[in-house]
Amino acid sequence: MNITVFDDLEKLYTKAADVFVDLSKKSIQKHDRFVVALSGGSSPKAIFKLLATQKYAEQIEWNKVYFFWVDERWVPLHDDKSNFRMTDEALLSQVPVDKNHIFPMYAEGRTAEDYAKTYEEQIRSVIGNEGVFDFILLGMGDDGHTASLFPGEEVLNEKERWVSAYYLKPQEMFRITLTAPVINNAENILVIAFGESKKHALNEVLNGEYNPSLYPLQLIEKKDGYHFFTDEKAKG
Repeated sequence: MNITVFDDLEKLYTKAADVFVDLSKKSIQKHDRFVVALSGGSSPKAIFKLLATQKYAEQIEWNKVYFFWVDERWVPLHDDKSNFRMTDEALLSQVPVDKNHIFPMYAEGRTAEDYAKTYEEQIRSVIGNEGVFDFILLGMGDDGHTASLFPGEEVLNEKERWVSAYYLKPQEMFRITLTAPVINNAENILVIAFGESKKHALNEVLNGEYNPSLYPLQLIEKKDGYHFFTDEKAKG
């Protein structure tokens, strides 16, 4: 695992965009596609906006990029809370992507639990049964959660399914998420976590005893291809 500490968030965002471009080129050269799973939030939004600028956009073969999501609130695609909406506005609507390569984590008229099965089928249709994403972008909450893998939830124990959905009582809403098994299969993982509010959880994730029921990001294996971008406030 590689940890990079930045003294400026703009540098962090720029480096993350550079990583996306570099991995897209390597993956497309290797197997003529770049399959990603993206997160929501303010940090990814800043990265996506950079990728949509001419400097970055002209370096990427967008028609060979396949877009999945790490997790989603079970809300309509154009709801303010939708990760898809944010990504679409910041990036997808700004670059020449193949619409058939976009797989939102929501479907009208379906239940979250039922659609989780469909979403896994969609993933398998693109990357096969080995389940290796080229790139997964993750964040970390103040409580150490990542994706929709929240402390104390049963989804943390999932060993087989790649996608799970459940009702998150504290938020009073359904969530749908990739699970640890498929996230850990990814060729490259980038976790972004910065700011004073992340300091405690980050220290526990990186240096504390293994207790993923309290700090779910610990479920993600620290291996080659796992990169962590943070700042001095969080890293301490």
